[in-house]
Amino acid sequence: MSPTSSVAAAVWRQLPFFVWLVALWMLLWGQFSVLAAVTGVIVAVVVTRVFRLPAVELSGRVNLWYGLVFVVMFFLALIRGSLLVAWQTLHPRRYPGTAVIAVPLRTDDDLIMAHVGVTASLIPGSLIVDVDRDRRILFLHVLGVSSDHDVDRQRRAVQGWESRIVRAVGSRAQLETIRAAGAQTPREGGAGL
Repeated sequence: MSPTSSVAAAVWRQLPFFVWLVALWMLLWGQFSVLAAVTGVIVAVVVTRVFRLPAVELSGRVNLWYGLVFVVMFFLALIRGSLLVAWQTLHPRRYPGTAVIAVPLRTDDDLIMAHVGVTASLIPGSLIVDVDRDRRILFLHVLGVSSDHDVDRQRRAVQGWESRIVRAVGSRAQLETIRAAGAQTPREGGAGL
C-alpha cells in the first residue's frame, strides 16, 4: 500500500468525525451558513491537529434501516421519559423510587460503549454515574424503580440501546455477539429507560 493511499484511507476513516465536529460547531453557534461551515472546518482542523487522540476505527458498516429504527425509538423514549419525569414531578407525595444499577454491555468496543452511555443519559429519568471500562459495565442512576423487576427492565432497556446501535453501525463481529446474546435471553428490552 502506497503512502498516498494509506493517508487517503486514514482521512476516509476519520471523515465522519470531522463532519461531526463541523456540524457541532454550527449547532453551537446556531447558524447554518457558509461562514459557519468554513469556520467549523478551520476549528475542526485545529482541534484534530492540536488534540491528537488515537484514531477510532469505524466498522465501515452502516445499516440505514436500523439507524432509522434507532432514531424513531430514541424519540419515543425521549417523549416517554419526559412525560414520566413530569408526572413524577407533579405528584410530589409519591416518591418515584431511585436506584443505581449496573448494566453489563455485551460488546467490547469503546465507541459503542460511549454511544450507549450518551443515549441512556439523554433519556430523561436516567444518568450515567460511572463506567467500568475494563469490565464493560455502565452504572446508571435511574428514576421510577421500585422493585427488582423494574431494575431488570431498566437493564434490558439499556442493553436494547446497545443492540440497536450495534445493528445500525457495529461491526459484523459485534452484530454476531449481540445475536448470540439475544438468543440466550428471552427478551431484549423496550424503548424506555
